[in-house]
Amino acid sequence: MMQKVKMKKQTINTSNAPKPVGPYSQAVKVGNLIFISGQIPIDPKQDALIVGDFTAETKQVFDNLEAVCVEASIGLEDIAKLNIFLKDLSKFDVVNKIMAERFKEPYPARATIQVARLPMDVNIEIDAIAVIQ
Repeated sequence: MMQKVKMKKQTINTSNAPKPVGPYSQAVKVGNLIFISGQIPIDPKQDALIVGDFTAETKQVFDNLEAVCVEASIGLEDIAKLNIFLKDLSKFDVVNKIMAERFKEPYPARATIQVARLPMDVNIEIDAIAVIQ
């Protein structure tokens, strides 16, 4: 009979990323994995949504992901998987350009999905799974 191993969950929160707007954590660490909740283009310093410039919105989302990573003592290079949600898939090239600036090979695996609507009617949301090496 296999013995169950209960893994402890640890929450990760930072004031350098947007505060959760519901009953969830910015990230949860389980074993050597960190599950980062979806980040949207909120500037946590201003507590304001970035709107009107998709490039700026996307950069803010990656800044927020990175802030959560830093709080977990890792970096963007430790992200193994991204899920990218876009209101307009024609913006895919912008996301690719910014990812090429922020990530180096080996790039994370990812899925990019066009959706009808996102929280606060933003244009982009990204969640991630990172690995503590």
